[in-house]
This record gives sequence, structure tokens and C-alpha cells, in this order.
Amino acid sequence: MADQPTDAAHVEHIGAPEHHPEPATFGLLAAPQWIALAMVLVIALLLWKRVPSLVGKALDKKIAGIRAELDEAEQLRRDAETLKAEYEAKAAAADAERATMLERARHEAEAIVEQARTDTASLIERRTRMAEDKIAAAERHAIEEVRARAARAAAAAAAHLIADKLTPEGDKAMVDKTIAELGAAH
Repeated sequence: MADQPTDAAHVEHIGAPEHHPEPATFGLLAAPQWIALAMVLVIALLLWKRVPSLVGKALDKKIAGIRAELDEAEQLRRDAETLKAEYEAKAAAADAERATMLERARHEAEAIVEQARTDTASLIERRTRMAEDKIAAAERHAIEEVRARAARAAAAAAAHLIADKLTPEGDKAMVDKTIAELGAAH
């Protein structure tokens, strides 16, 4: 420690930071000035190459593309709303047609049922008449058959009675009497 100076001037110098001059190029420009000059040159180069207008054009194109997409989306939305309205109208028309068809089917079913009732009543009436006609025909046939049998039985009985009661002499007297009555009547 003996090597180190102990005077107060030297202690002040150790505790305080040293101030070194900044390096400068050609004694003119220091580092911050070079940075500023480089920035000015970069900005000038960007302006000379029209980078802001290119960026603006690119942004304008992007904005135009977005607007076109928005317009297309709006058109698609309108088309979708139109289609929705058309389908809702078609659905309403289909519902109305369905209701009309159901009502028409009900009326047709009622008409068919009424026609079936009428046809059934007519059929029953026709069948009843046919049955009555058959019964009447059967009655007539039975009556005719009974009459025919009765006539045959009466003829057989009369023939039998005549055969028993009439003799050839009696027949001759009856024929003579009938001829005499015929002659007297004229």
C-alpha cells in the first residue's frame, strides 16, 4: 500500500469518473453525428427511391383489396338474404299448397264417403227390389204350380167321377138332350 499515493488530490481523482474525449473522424464528426448523418442518408435514399410512395401504393392496393372483399362480402350477404327470402316465400307457398291440398283431399274424401253412402243405399234398394222380385216370381211360380196340380187333380177326380157315374146309355141320353136343346134354341 505504500505504493499508492495518499494525498487528497489523488483521492479525488480516483473517486471521480474520468472524462475521455470521444473519438472523432478527421476531427470533425463524432459517433452521434455519424449516426445522424447515416439516418439522413438512409431517409434521403428512401425518398430518392420513392419508398414512401411505393409503401403508400402497396397500402392503397391492400386497402382497395380489402374494400373489394368487403363489397363482395356485402354482395354475398345481399344475395344470401335474397335467397333466404326466396326460400321463405317458397316454403310459405309450399305450406299454403299443402294446406290447400289437405283441404281438397278432405273434401274429396267427404265426397267419396257421401258417394259410397249413396251407392250403398242404391245398391241396397236394388238388391231389395231384386229379392222382392225373386220372391214374387217364386210366389207366382208356386201359385201356378199349385193351380196346375189342383187342375190336374180336379181333372183326374172329374174323370174318375164321370167314369164312375156315366155309362154309355147315360151318355147317349145326355148327347140327345144337348142336341135337342141346341135345335130348339135356333
